[in-house]
Amino acid sequence: MTSDPKAPLTIRLCEPRGFCAGVDRAIQIVVLALKKYGAPVYVRHEIVHNRFVVEGLRERGAVFVKELSDIPEADRERPVVFSAHGVPKSVPADAEMRSMFYLDATCPLVSKVHKQAMRHQRLGRHVLLIGHAGHPEVIGTMGQLPEGAVTLVETVDQVTELTVPDEEKLGYVTQTTLSVDDTADIVTALEQRFPALTAPSSESICYATTNRQEAVKKAAPGTDMFLIVGAPNSSNSRRLVEVARRHGAADSILVQRAGEIDWQRMDGASVIGISAGASAPEIVVQEIVDAFRERFDIKLDLALTVAETENFPVMRDLRDTELAAADMAFLNGAMD
Repeated sequence: MTSDPKAPLTIRLCEPRGFCAGVDRAIQIVVLALKKYGAPVYVRHEIVHNRFVVEGLRERGAVFVKELSDIPEADRERPVVFSAHGVPKSVPADAEMRSMFYLDATCPLVSKVHKQAMRHQRLGRHVLLIGHAGHPEVIGTMGQLPEGAVTLVETVDQVTELTVPDEEKLGYVTQTTLSVDDTADIVTALEQRFPALTAPSSESICYATTNRQEAVKKAAPGTDMFLIVGAPNSSNSRRLVEVARRHGAADSILVQRAGEIDWQRMDGASVIGISAGASAPEIVVQEIVDAFRERFDIKLDLALTVAETENFPVMRDLRDTELAAADMAFLNGAMD
């Protein structure tokens, strides 16, 4: 008795995909801190928006808290790590007031946006921040400046209703993980309404967000389904779902693990696209590819747009820390 032959399926696998340099750095900081200082190491909020990574770090001794006040009094001398999304100035100030030892894992590209916003204000400009309300990065960026110094802009429709202190003294910055196309539309609308608007000194949307969206644009046309590996609270992952739908995919869904895939939705598909948000580990991408391989006779096509070589080193105090084999295996499994 022979089993039925597997249906053929082409998988267009986007490159680049998955971890960016900022996420890579943030995870390394937690792992290195655990090795150097021992457990527990506290982490304010999720270090990155990914359940696989958070659970893996928790197993190694990381303790995730919402606020610094949640850290027990007896552990106030333990290291606390700030997430890659950045924090308001009030957070390190609070840590110093409590005599806490903290490690700031803010992505350098998010820190760049903070500096751009502060430069606008220093030059007398009111700051318009293009981003999503409630996102940790937006909270962190707005928290670099005094209350009232920043106005959040989420959509083109909001532009006509904006009230600003002085239309001749405005500057804008953006969240790093936005849709490139949507942001361009908002900027155009802002420039039309406020001709004196000053752009940031360099692009605010980060290279990783742009590169992953370009790869999805290349791979999407003609796909029956496009899977984006990422968490529901990951802004850049949700944007990839939108990009896939806009640029030719019949449908697109967000999945965190292979076990979430509704295989009935894959019936009859001949071409599937796969990419991953900047906080999604490569090991999960391979898990999903393997799950397709079990069910289909797959052919892999690589949708390559650019090779990424960016690397953000960890802080000097952690650079000479040697990791155990198990820690290296965790980092390599997530990132390679």
